[in-house]
Amino acid sequence: MAEKTGEQHVKYLLNAHGITPTQQRIKIANFLFKKQQHVSADQILSTINQGQQPVSKATVYNTLGLFANKGLLREVIIDPNKVFYDTNTKHHHHFYNTDTNTLTDVNDGEITIQNLPALPKGTDFHSVEVIIKVNNQ
Repeated sequence: MAEKTGEQHVKYLLNAHGITPTQQRIKIANFLFKKQQHVSADQILSTINQGQQPVSKATVYNTLGLFANKGLLREVIIDPNKVFYDTNTKHHHHFYNTDTNTLTDVNDGEITIQNLPALPKGTDFHSVEVIIKVNNQ
């Protein structure tokens, strides 16, 4: 997703995805879509609550879930307790640094997946996503 700024554009984006643009959703979307990024719910919460109108933790989590369900974000699940929200909605792979707790994109074309197993009966192929866990030397 290209850089997104401006409240009117955010309202349009939310409406185009069937999301009612409430004040809290606009605030969260303004933060998320100003650039392509990988952020956790806690990072969003601490950043947007530095202003005068705080947003509750439940609102942040619910809004992120809604945005992901409507296709505005991708959830990248590192483990059951660690989820990042990616503003790049195209299928792609990631590096996760376990020391710095950061997620970065793997450049397109750097990973080739071959010899996938036969799919279970009654299913269709959707995507393959690779998360390469790294640490600092």
